[in-house]
Amino acid sequence: MRAASREPGDSNGFLVEHATLILRNYRLLTGRDLLQEVGDDDVARARQLYEAPFFVASHNAAPDPVLTYGNRTAQTLFEMSWSQFTGTPSRFTAEEPVREERERLLQRVAADGFIDDYSGVRISKTGRRFLIERATVWNLLDRDGEAVGQAATFSNWTPL
Repeated sequence: MRAASREPGDSNGFLVEHATLILRNYRLLTGRDLLQEVGDDDVARARQLYEAPFFVASHNAAPDPVLTYGNRTAQTLFEMSWSQFTGTPSRFTAEEPVREERERLLQRVAADGFIDDYSGVRISKTGRRFLIERATVWNLLDRDGEAVGQAATFSNWTPL
């Protein structure tokens, strides 16, 4: 699954479809809702997810996963535009020394469906480091149950 080239404000089908995938899998795997209910309007939910004051991002299921979604908070935190963010291999969100730890985390998520206790250091495009705390990471499964990626959310981060 590849990110759309247009900015999220265009309300293109990818964002609505992908936001729905993120929200559906979060609820399915954690039993919780990521957003407060906004009715049955998929476009409104996609917009709310994109504008949320907490981090939400996803990557695909490629052998070297590429980021496929990053809400406005994610883009700001990683200091990237939509097109930069959604074209970045997700391993580049962590510094080289902690990439093995990150890979173990992703394998744990793949096996367990989700985790909600991850903390670790991440790095922005310009080299700013920050500590994320109590992140939830979950698998993204299509309607047939096939793995199409993983997503993450967190509300707590501290600049380092």
